[in-house]
Amino acid sequence: MNQYDVAIIGSGPGGYVAAIRCAQLGMKTAIIEKYATLGGTCLNVGCIPSKALLDSSHHYEDAVKHFEEHGIDIPGEIKVNLKQMIDRKQGVVDQTTKGIEFLMDKNKIDVYHGVGSFKDATHVQIKKEDGEETIEAKNIIIATGSKPSSLPFIEIDKERVITSTEALKLKEIPKHLIVIGGGVIGLELGQVYKRLGADVTVVEYMDRIIPGMDGALSKELAKVMKKQKVKFNLSHKVKSVERKGDEVIVKADDKKGEEVTIKGDYCLVSVGRKPYTDGLNAEAAGVKLDDRGRVEVNEHLQTNVSNIYAIGDVVKGAMLAHKAEEEGTMVAEILAGQKPHIDYNLIPGVVYTWPEVAAVGKTEEQLKEEGVEYKSGQFPMRALGRSRASMDLDGFVKILADKNTDEVLGIHMIGARCADLIAEGVTAMEFRASAEDISRMSHAHPTFAEAVKEAALAATDDRALHV
Repeated sequence: MNQYDVAIIGSGPGGYVAAIRCAQLGMKTAIIEKYATLGGTCLNVGCIPSKALLDSSHHYEDAVKHFEEHGIDIPGEIKVNLKQMIDRKQGVVDQTTKGIEFLMDKNKIDVYHGVGSFKDATHVQIKKEDGEETIEAKNIIIATGSKPSSLPFIEIDKERVITSTEALKLKEIPKHLIVIGGGVIGLELGQVYKRLGADVTVVEYMDRIIPGMDGALSKELAKVMKKQKVKFNLSHKVKSVERKGDEVIVKADDKKGEEVTIKGDYCLVSVGRKPYTDGLNAEAAGVKLDDRGRVEVNEHLQTNVSNIYAIGDVVKGAMLAHKAEEEGTMVAEILAGQKPHIDYNLIPGVVYTWPEVAAVGKTEEQLKEEGVEYKSGQFPMRALGRSRASMDLDGFVKILADKNTDEVLGIHMIGARCADLIAEGVTAMEFRASAEDISRMSHAHPTFAEAVKEAALAATDDRALHV
């Protein structure tokens, strides 16, 4: 029986990063993955493939709508080759997953392909295609991630009623895609197919899209996507999804309680994700799960069994790849006797629509609820020379700062390249910068980043320069 210092169940961003860090710190490490490729949901059917399709569809939309204005004339009709688009996406995925294999080999991490389950607190049984194997480990990290949630009355057939996994490999562009759920996944994939020519209707239970983010971001993104001809049915409670041949019929009650019927040829169910612990046999090791199926952990991500830890989507908190990576690193360093920490308030959130949406820290709604005295500074992207040059005029940056100390409490932005721009906000808040600190930093001109400086100026005695 092979013996290890650490065994990790699951090879997503949390699991493989934990494995690399454990190996760097001198531990003999194994990683167990049920699928043929490493990388988990994020690399195979999540973050990476969806961004590939978002980029491809963005290029197509630019060619159709904006090239002429830029002085680029393309003779003949511009057409979508969906098969090539999907093939390119798969090429990006394959290259990325092979990169993870290389990193496992480079760091001398043993990789097992099969379903890992607990025999007890120090033994993991691996069911492989060609039989079973058991390994022993002093410490075990659960990194089994999450899977798409659904509603109890919806039958997902993976053909017309689909999850994000199937939406990444459709063989045709929908005529009318109905998206149930106005969160990150639904909006991103909805925008992909809208760009390619589909009609898109988003049905959301809450009274706004991206409900977990600052209300101003929700309002602005809805405004922009409505301009892009995406339809929104907010405050609608879906009560049935029925497929008849190639048609999907969704029935929902609006906020007045009146029934609304929406018909399309595809329905994407994107109502969130749930922890994935199927087949883990956690009870054999004595590991406790909470009432939502998550693995219970303390502030060190340690379960009730002292040598077993859990990270990523399978524990409480935001289901984000980068959050899982930070947790994987933290557990590895704890096992090595170090004293790492994570500030969960400073884990940024991003929506990769166009314009992109990004945020870190407290929302305005949270500060009001907590009774914190704050001030707000906001600057529109359209006031930037860089935005006019690239024709990316939508959006703004908003900075929330403590009214008394001027410390930055939250940064919320929507616009071009905000997914990258938010790192400035995270850096500033990690060092507990004030709005004035940011306002006095030199920002290159012309850049989108100037909006951050201007929003900081607006929060500092309302003295933005260019608006």
